[in-house]
Amino acid sequence: MKKTYLNEFHSAHNGNLVDFSGWEMPINYGSQINEHNEVRANVGVFDVSHMAVFDFLGDNQVEFLRKLLPNDVNKILNDERALYSPLLNENGRILDDLIVYHTGNNNFRIISNCATRQQNKLWFNENAEQFGVEVNFQEDASIIALQGPNSDKILSSLYSIDLKNFHIYQDEEVMIARTGYTGEIGYEIISNQEKGLELWNHFISKDVRPIGLAARDTLRLEAGLNLYGSDMSIDNHPYESNLGWTIDNTDTNRAYIGKESIANETNTKKLIGFYTEERGVLRAGSKVYFPGGEGVVTSGTWSPTFKKNIGFCRVDANYPAQGNALLRDKEINLHFCETNFLKHLK
Repeated sequence: MKKTYLNEFHSAHNGNLVDFSGWEMPINYGSQINEHNEVRANVGVFDVSHMAVFDFLGDNQVEFLRKLLPNDVNKILNDERALYSPLLNENGRILDDLIVYHTGNNNFRIISNCATRQQNKLWFNENAEQFGVEVNFQEDASIIALQGPNSDKILSSLYSIDLKNFHIYQDEEVMIARTGYTGEIGYEIISNQEKGLELWNHFISKDVRPIGLAARDTLRLEAGLNLYGSDMSIDNHPYESNLGWTIDNTDTNRAYIGKESIANETNTKKLIGFYTEERGVLRAGSKVYFPGGEGVVTSGTWSPTFKKNIGFCRVDANYPAQGNALLRDKEINLHFCETNFLKHLK
């Protein structure tokens, strides 16, 4: 398995290391629930250096990215800021989801998922060539996520910055983005590994608890954030993945990859949330049914914040307010809702 540069820290601090898409990563450091609650109530730090960082070189980066992505980078050209977008193939199916950053002067960076790094590298190179754009894969980058309501306080011990959501700060050593995967105030810090180790050790010295990938998953699910490979994949298009808002057709002349295919899609499926007051977690693949329709669970967990079993399911678009699922031959009553439980259940 591949290892991030912080692997030695994880091993030395009781990290429960598992195989995550070919990377040896900490799933927790003892208690997933305690780590989850620490991020919701205070602050935690994540090693997410297994994710892929791509920088681009060349004069036609804007044109390249306006062809590559269904969301339009023209939205962020006036600022140093970020934009979320799926990455589509010619059939309008989702290859990945990612964040693209305008780092200034029409230069860009993309951060995408770890399991798709080789696929994305090939796809970017294939499509960048016609624009004379060079793809620079930063294989040894550090990515640290500082997340939680007290992340501002911790970050201010190093940097005096005030960022709006999805805006970035840069100096010669770091890029700090007001982004994250938890539903809390937070930052993702990209640097080289030497600087990353310095930052990680500083946060730990401030009594910031390291957080594993298990809590990262329950945090993102409560916040209504999709996981690629679970809630969407190459078998899905954006409209059935709660991502219709990322499809920007404002410029009718812009011909991005997959545009013609998704224009012909009928929205017969929806990705929605569900919760139940009953015991038992419904895992991915569990069947969902209701009068006149059906679906399947894509993600499920016990929510430490709401003390309920929650999840996402992809169902027929005619879904009612309630439905059912089977858990080990027991019928479970489900309440359907929006995917963002932080807004729906508070």
